[in-house]
Amino acid sequence: FRAGDITELKILEIPGPGDSRQCGDSQQMDTAMPGVGCQVGPSQNGTGKVLKKPMSSSAPQNIPRRTDMKSQDIVISPQQQCSKSYMDRHMETLSQSKGFRRRHNSWSSSSRHPNQVTPKKSGLKNGQMKSKDDECFGDDIDEIPDTDFDFEGNLALFDKAAVFEEIETYERRSGTRSRGTPNEKPARYRHDENILESEPIVYRRIVVPQNPNKEFCTDSGLVVPSVSYELHKKLLAVAEKHGLTLERRLEMTGVCASQMALSLLGGPNRLNPKNVHQRPTVALLCGPHVKGAQGISCGRHLSNHDVHVILFLPNFVKMLESITNELNLFSKTQGQQVSSVKDLPDTPVDLVINCLDCHENAFLRDQPWYKAVVDWANQNRAPVLSIDPPISEMELGIDAKWSLALGLPLPLGERAGRVYLCDIGIPQKVFQEVGINYHSPFGCKFVIPLHST
Repeated sequence: FRAGDITELKILEIPGPGDSRQCGDSQQMDTAMPGVGCQVGPSQNGTGKVLKKPMSSSAPQNIPRRTDMKSQDIVISPQQQCSKSYMDRHMETLSQSKGFRRRHNSWSSSSRHPNQVTPKKSGLKNGQMKSKDDECFGDDIDEIPDTDFDFEGNLALFDKAAVFEEIETYERRSGTRSRGTPNEKPARYRHDENILESEPIVYRRIVVPQNPNKEFCTDSGLVVPSVSYELHKKLLAVAEKHGLTLERRLEMTGVCASQMALSLLGGPNRLNPKNVHQRPTVALLCGPHVKGAQGISCGRHLSNHDVHVILFLPNFVKMLESITNELNLFSKTQGQQVSSVKDLPDTPVDLVINCLDCHENAFLRDQPWYKAVVDWANQNRAPVLSIDPPISEMELGIDAKWSLALGLPLPLGERAGRVYLCDIGIPQKVFQEVGINYHSPFGCKFVIPLHST
């Protein structure tokens, strides 16, 4: 407690052993605990006198521990009651505030004599809390060992091999181990070896009559073999004989190609009514053949989905009927048709769709307009999507980032980019008629990606 809280300090006088009027009965002094004084009431000058009996040195005293006092009866001597009552009366005269009373209580409980035992207060919560504090924090500080705990020595006492041998013996007898033999030890791997490498599941449900030059694989593990151009041409001819006309194929190709182009342009994040100022621009390069008609059909669907389409088609005196029909439908949209390279945009566009090349008309690559368009596409920094590109890489004047194959893929080279496959509606029995054991790899989609094996 603070020095300012002390109002008066007196030195207590210790009387001689002949003065017995302070304590009353000498027999009680002999039975009391050694070293405990008996204090009396205060005198006229406010001081008290304490009679203290010296400790006997004939034999060591067995002081009971606080934890031992819990299980035995507690006996309080009259000297202890007298000392406690005097201390309480004396400290009440010194206390001036509630804060000092709290400090006095903590001081009086911690400054008791080691042999003095505080009785439990039955039915009082404070007494229970004090007894719990004594049990937890009541050990003498002299009993704390000076040496540190020997962790290594105690750990060496644990026989790890014997314990695991006992566990294995128990599992062997009880039959809890269901896999392997008892002596079998699992393989141990390093941190860079514990890797389970699994090969992709391979499904071969499409078989072609000829040995394919190249095989592709879908995301689900289905192998899609490539076919030659002659077999692909025969497949389309048989399908047309059964009713899958050129107009239907053009429409299916246009729909599938436009869906792929819309996803490449950004899909719903780019094409929504709130992004009118970010309207994408597509340059569509078509030649005067069936491949060009497929590109015109794709441009019509893109224009219907609010894409700015610039269609390039060279002027010819005589056009195919399929091209004429597709141009008639394309003219009803907001798309723009040009026949000169000068009318193509100077700035990069969002996407270039290449339909210039075909499988038969190789002489078109020598035309001036063809070379000019190829130069424009190579100088433009826009990505290129090729629809049904030819097999020979020498015929590809424009390097594509993506290529879209129809029905079954052709053995395309590296310049074709990443290959996609679209469903143009050929029935399964048409494949069987040309000798192809076919099972649809599309699932719920009409355009799927293919990976080189």
